[in-house]
Amino acid sequence: MDIGALVIGDEILVGKRQDKHFPFLVGALAKRGLRLAFCEVHGDDPARLTATLRRTFAAGDLVFSFGGIGATPDDHTRQCAAAARGVALALHPDAEREIRGRFGAETTPMRLRMGEFPVGAEAIPNPFNRIPGFSLEHHHFLPGFPQMAWPMLEWVLDTKYAHLVDRDRWQEASIVVLEAPESELVAVMETVGGRFAGVKVFSLPSMSDDGRRRHVELGVRGDPSQVSEAMSLLCAAVREAGYVFREP
Repeated sequence: MDIGALVIGDEILVGKRQDKHFPFLVGALAKRGLRLAFCEVHGDDPARLTATLRRTFAAGDLVFSFGGIGATPDDHTRQCAAAARGVALALHPDAEREIRGRFGAETTPMRLRMGEFPVGAEAIPNPFNRIPGFSLEHHHFLPGFPQMAWPMLEWVLDTKYAHLVDRDRWQEASIVVLEAPESELVAVMETVGGRFAGVKVFSLPSMSDDGRRRHVELGVRGDPSQVSEAMSLLCAAVREAGYVFREP
């Protein structure tokens, strides 16, 4: 089961807002020894979003979806989740209780609409304003507002997936190879990658503003029991190739 994220909203694609969920999710997973496998950004397009959810539901992935669960005409995530699973929307009793508890006599049909979830969904408590999100299978649908979504995300991880903690525990180490074109380091990467099945070798090139100086961050990440030895081999191979390196 891969862990993925969907960030939903036209406001991201047209540049009115910048996504903040991706870095928070990466950090929240890392604290628990978990890693993100994919992240997709989608606009408020019902057909595209429904097709995306059909695909991720079918894959059996664990997915966190951010945005589009309100009740305005440009919010489609609740409806698309229901369509992707072939079920109807219905007012969830836990959501109704929370919404009525939040608004009291000012509860309106429009506000209750925010509690209409796909049949079979479970409510995710919202400690910020009591308007819940919802879980459907291993998909968890959260508001777009970080101050609401982030504590809800951590509640889901700690309540539903505590058994996954340390599943993907990993370690990373790297060096910065000075004045090196990335293409000249391919053989080094292949040598180390071929020796250690439990790590991935990565490169991250950079250059000065005038383009004259080129450095490459070169490292390994993966199985902590293999990282140190793989890094030793990588450093030795870089020296043998005639390049100088430093710590990041």
